[in-house]
Amino acid sequence: MTPAARLSAAIELIETIDAQRVPAAKALKEWGTAHRYAGSGDRAAISGLIWDVLRRRASSAWLMDADTPRARVLGMMRLERGMNTEAIAVLCDGGRFAPEPLSEAERSALTSRTLDGAPPHIAGDYPEWLDAPLAAVFGDDRVAEATAMASRAPLDLRVNTLKAKREKVLASLKHLGARETPWSPIGLRIELGADARNPGIHAEEDFIKGAVEVQDEGSQLAALFSAAKPGEQVIDLCAGAGGKTLALAAMMQGKGRLIATDHDKRQLAPIYERLSRAGVHNADVRAPKGDTDPLADIKASADLVLIDAPCTGTGTWRRNPDAKWRMRPGALEVRLKDQAEVLDRASALVKPGGRIAYVTCSVLRSENGDQVRSFLSRHPEFSIQPLNETASVLWDKAEDFENAALKSAEGWLLTPRRTGTDGFFVSVLKKA
Repeated sequence: MTPAARLSAAIELIETIDAQRVPAAKALKEWGTAHRYAGSGDRAAISGLIWDVLRRRASSAWLMDADTPRARVLGMMRLERGMNTEAIAVLCDGGRFAPEPLSEAERSALTSRTLDGAPPHIAGDYPEWLDAPLAAVFGDDRVAEATAMASRAPLDLRVNTLKAKREKVLASLKHLGARETPWSPIGLRIELGADARNPGIHAEEDFIKGAVEVQDEGSQLAALFSAAKPGEQVIDLCAGAGGKTLALAAMMQGKGRLIATDHDKRQLAPIYERLSRAGVHNADVRAPKGDTDPLADIKASADLVLIDAPCTGTGTWRRNPDAKWRMRPGALEVRLKDQAEVLDRASALVKPGGRIAYVTCSVLRSENGDQVRSFLSRHPEFSIQPLNETASVLWDKAEDFENAALKSAEGWLLTPRRTGTDGFFVSVLKKA
């Protein structure tokens, strides 16, 4: 397919997503099935266009002064891809499989309109109802922070120190453009261009043998801040597919007791194969069975309970831009209730002197600092452990990282703009 044909396909797909109100991933999958002549490069390029349109949905429509699929695609090409009017016009020449030529109004918008004067939620590309919550966290920086959350994320990998050293894996993945992550001492990063296909990391020998796992650098750091140690009893209370469980296992060096569970046993399905591939032998996966508590035998004995809390996922918008436009206020209320319940459950599992590591992939204060303060009011036996005490023993960049993160009395907030990671909040709570 030509670049012009890819652009036409993207416009048609946005029309489908709008008309049928289907998730973008579903629409892309169905399009690929119906257009088997399109090669992998075509599918990757069209996917990139769709995700970029969703990233810049509001600002592109503002730029073009029209909220239509075509207008959003054209505006995105100007704002996200940095193309000028003539370069866009070359693609829209009305030829075979190409979009119709630019109208005079479109040319004028692409040439003369800017985001100057756009409301924050338009310039930052997020739902208007989230403006007040984001302003409460970032103030006048919310547009810059949200814009960074709308950029394309790199592919981050965590080296499994149970099986390999970063230097060795870095050398073997050089052909993919891998380099060391800026902060994590066990991370690798592969930058991805706008039309780039995701590298086939699952086919790499290092992945097959369990030497690396896909994990955002922010998620790696959140696990490191928990300071899990060899010989401890550690519980991953919201383990899901096991990303942080694997990180905890490596930190424990195979020594001690690691328990992974989740309220939804379906979420745990991938964890078994991942633990086996990673060479983890001290993990006990406990799936819920009916109304039986899988942790009924744990009574105030855990050294560490890690809560990768259910949340709105606002910190992961750059990986899932579709989610921010589908998010509704009611979903936030449900998550706040879930978070309070899991924190209260964790409090009974931790022994005196033990700790809870509370982690969200959200940037909203209500899910982060407010939730921590509410927990402390219910459980005065807990106190906040300063994260710099944990971070200082982990790697030699702790001071620089502390200056980069957004700090509050309750914990640290990582964001794409500040730390180059997904948005993560981390708070460590210690039991007296």
